[in-house]
Amino acid sequence: MRLRGLIVLMALCAALGAPNAAPAARTLFAPCGANGLQCATVNVPLDRSGATPGTVSLHVEELPAPGIPRGVLFLIAGGPGQASAGAFTLGANALDLRSEYPGYTLIAFDPRGTGRSGLLRCPELQADPFAALTRVQALVAKCGTEIGASRDFYSTRDHADDIDAVRRALGVDKIALEGTSYGTQLSVAYALTYPSHVERLILDSVADPAGRDPFALDDLQQMPKGLASLCSGGLCRAATSNFVGELVKLANRMAAHPVAGKVAKQSGGTRTVRATGFDFLGGAVLDSDLNAGLAAELPAAVHAALRGRTRPLLRLVQLDRQTAITSAEDLSMGLFTATVCDDGPFPWAPETPLGQRPGLLAGARSALPKGSTGPFGIWATDLGPAPFCLRWPPQARRPGIGSGPLPNVPVLVFAGERDLRTPATNAAAIAARFPQGRLVTVPGVGHSVLGTDFTGCAQTAVSIWLSGGVPPSRCPRSPMLVNPIGAFPASFATLKPGRTGGVRGRTLAAVAKTVREAAASWAFSLTGFTQVQAIAGLYGGTIRASGTSFVLKGYSTVAGVRISGSLRLYRPEARSPLPARFVGSVRVDGTKAAHGRLAVGASTLSGRLGGRRVHGPA
Repeated sequence: MRLRGLIVLMALCAALGAPNAAPAARTLFAPCGANGLQCATVNVPLDRSGATPGTVSLHVEELPAPGIPRGVLFLIAGGPGQASAGAFTLGANALDLRSEYPGYTLIAFDPRGTGRSGLLRCPELQADPFAALTRVQALVAKCGTEIGASRDFYSTRDHADDIDAVRRALGVDKIALEGTSYGTQLSVAYALTYPSHVERLILDSVADPAGRDPFALDDLQQMPKGLASLCSGGLCRAATSNFVGELVKLANRMAAHPVAGKVAKQSGGTRTVRATGFDFLGGAVLDSDLNAGLAAELPAAVHAALRGRTRPLLRLVQLDRQTAITSAEDLSMGLFTATVCDDGPFPWAPETPLGQRPGLLAGARSALPKGSTGPFGIWATDLGPAPFCLRWPPQARRPGIGSGPLPNVPVLVFAGERDLRTPATNAAAIAARFPQGRLVTVPGVGHSVLGTDFTGCAQTAVSIWLSGGVPPSRCPRSPMLVNPIGAFPASFATLKPGRTGGVRGRTLAAVAKTVREAAASWAFSLTGFTQVQAIAGLYGGTIRASGTSFVLKGYSTVAGVRISGSLRLYRPEARSPLPARFVGSVRVDGTKAAHGRLAVGASTLSGRLGGRRVHGPA
C-alpha cells in the first residue's frame, strides 16, 4: 500500500483537549545553536486523564525576534510524523525566517512521537511502505503492538493539547500558528480547542478540518482538476493532448491488469518492476504535486504506457519508491499510524473488535453512491485511511474536538492549483469559514505552497500580511522547476532526423531528448521525499546530481544512444533561470548513434557526429 497517499491527505476528526490554563512562568531556555537559537524541554503527561502513567519530553526550539517582538508564532510541520524542529531548522534558516515573519519570535517543537520528543519506531512498517495491502495491514497491527498501551495517546487532540502546554511554558497568552498540510488540521484543531489563545493563523495546503471520509472521496473527485493544472497553457502538448483523460484511463486499466516490466539499475543490468493502479495513483501520480521531476515526466510516460511502452512509467514508479522511503527521524511511520488510526473516522467504532471490521468496511464501500470516486473505479478508495487502519488494535472511544465556532481572528490561507493531496477547494472552504479569512491562490504550484512557489509571491504575501498590509488574492503563475518533456520515442528509427538528416540527424534528436529528460531526472533527485544522488537512465547509465549541476555517464533515454558529460544550470542575466535549462558538453556513443562530441547550449546543440559538423535545437 502506498503510504504517501495518506501522509498529507489526512483531514481527520480531532478530539477535545484539556481545559484552558492561565499563563505560567516561562520555562528556562538555553542557547543551543547559531543566530540566537534557544532550546528547552517541556514535559507533558502521556495521558492527561491520569489513568495511564508516564510523561513525554517535548523538544522545543525558539528563534527570538530582533528587538521588541510583535508576537509568538508556532511553525507546525506536516505528516503527521514530521518533527517540526527538525523540519524548520530555525537557527540555520534564521535570516530568511526573520525576513518572512517580521517581528515574530518563532517556535518549532517536535510533536510527541517524533524527532527528539520520544520518537516512535515501527521498523518494518518504516522500511516496507510498498508492500501489498494485506502485508501493510499486518505491519500496522504489529506497529500497534510495538508501541504498546501508549498508542492511545497520539491523537490530534493530544498534539493540540501539547501546543497549549508549550504556550503556557513560554508564558504567553496568545500565539499565532502556521501549519502546512496536516499542520493545518492541527492548527485549526488548536483554534477550536483553545480559541481564546489564538492570535492569527497561516494555513498552507489545507487539510479539511471537518474531517475526511475513510475512502478519500473528495480527493479522488478533485484530483482531475489538479492534474489538469499541470498542463495549463499547453505545457504538455509535446507529450499528449489529453493528459487527464489518458491518466484516468491508464490508472483504471492498471487496477484491472497490473503492469510489469524491466527497468535499468544504477549498478547495471535490469530489474523487474510491477505496478497496480493503486501503486500508480497513490504513488507517482500523487507525488507529482511535490516532485518536480515526476511532474515533468508523467504526461509523456502515461502517453507511452497507453501505447504499450510501459518502461518509462515503471521507471517513474520505481524512482518514486526509491525516493519516498524516509527515516523515522524525518517522518515517523509509528507516529503517523498512531495518529491517523486514532483520529478516524472509520466505518467502525474505535473499540470494534478486529473480526467485525472487514464486514463493516465492505458494507460502507458497497454503499457508496455511483460517481463517489470521481473518474476512478472503486479500487481507488484504498487511498483513504480506512483500509490502512483496518487492523489497528481496538481502543477506548474518546471525545472529539467540536465543530466550532472558529475564533474570529485573522487567517491567511494558501492554495496551490496543482495540489493533489489537499485540493485547492479545501483552502477556499476554510478561508470562507473564518470571518477574517483571506485566500491566496498560486497557479503552477502543487503541495506546500510556501516551500515551492518560485515567484516569491506567497512568501511576500505572508510578510505583507503580518505587517498589516493586504496580500494579493492571486499570485502570478509559478514556473516549473523543469517543463514537461516531450513524448518518449518508440525507437531510434522513429526519431525525425531534421535538416541534418540520416543517422546523424536522429542522433542529434536523441541527444536533445536525453538532455531534456536528464534535466527532469535532476529535478527528481532534488525534490523527492528523500534526495538521491544517482539515478539510472531509462536504458542504462547514470545521472549524478550535485546542486545546480549534474554528471552523466553512459546515460540513455533512447535505446542505442548514450551520452556522458557534465552539465550546469544556465543562468541568464535578464530573467529567471526557471524552467531550468542546462549547458555543457557531452560525448555521444551507442549501438545506434553517430559517435562524437557536442556542446550543449541553452537552446542549441553543436559539434561533430560521425566525423561531420552538426547543429540543431537542444
